[in-house]
Amino acid sequence: MIGKVMTGKCFAGCVRYVMQKPGTVVLDAEGLRTDSVQAMVADFNLQRRLNPELEKAVGHLVLSWSVHDKALLSDRVMAERAREYLAKMQITGTQYLVVRHRDKAHPHLHIVYNRVNYEGKTIPDKFQRQRNVQVCRELTLRHGYYLAPGKAQVNRHRLQGADKTRYVLHDAIKLALQQARSWQELERLLQDKGITIDYKYKRGTAQVQGVSFRMGNLNFKGSALDRSLSYGAINRQLAQQRITPPQVKPAFASLQDSSLNQSVPGLAAGINGEIGSLVEHLLAPETALTAPAHLTDYPYRKKKRRKRKRKHL
Repeated sequence: MIGKVMTGKCFAGCVRYVMQKPGTVVLDAEGLRTDSVQAMVADFNLQRRLNPELEKAVGHLVLSWSVHDKALLSDRVMAERAREYLAKMQITGTQYLVVRHRDKAHPHLHIVYNRVNYEGKTIPDKFQRQRNVQVCRELTLRHGYYLAPGKAQVNRHRLQGADKTRYVLHDAIKLALQQARSWQELERLLQDKGITIDYKYKRGTAQVQGVSFRMGNLNFKGSALDRSLSYGAINRQLAQQRITPPQVKPAFASLQDSSLNQSVPGLAAGINGEIGSLVEHLLAPETALTAPAHLTDYPYRKKKRRKRKRKHL
């Protein structure tokens, strides 16, 4: 189960879009007349007048499931999931419309809601995208819906806007990490793709606490893209790749044939000796590639917070 969060200015355009597709079914509604599109739009706009200063009063949500879940999702069940999702997203006390579309192979529904609630207050949209990810995962696990094994299963060609950029970043960083052995190399490889790295420092120090990646006007924390792309996880991977050079073993693999060991034992022993010397040289501190000074002076670790002595009055 995945969700998409949007906001807009025009109830008329949004309601017409969700209602006028062939096969559309109204699953649920709150505070609205559902006998016609005109009545729905009029009801949304009437409540909107309680807070005329809010420009983007239209909330639009899309919930989608895998084709594997199709047998589990009747109209009644989808309406229940929509109400559960709204409650967990803290979208309550306001008008909403839930409709199901059947124009795709996978089950999905649309929710249109009024960001001006019954009391004339604004339903905030801050952190909604982050909360959406958490809520969708929670509902997927709770109800036993299909959970794709990693981001490889996502249909990237269907993504738009920030979601598309998120996966472009994910794929580009993963690819660059297969080649990089230091933060300098990672920065250079990503710069070639128009991606820059921003480091988050502990206040008042040069100790790195986190990392984010920027493409255009969008910036994502590494851990938000994927757990394996947090600062700590990347730091560990780069360190591991510095001490285990991937080119050493393949370069001599063909020379360590059993027939060679038997026919020319002296030559085989010499080759093995050269391999050992080469590995020792590559693992030497002065030879290993290092990360930028600002990333190595303060290794990534959590420090215990000192207990502050309380003053007794």
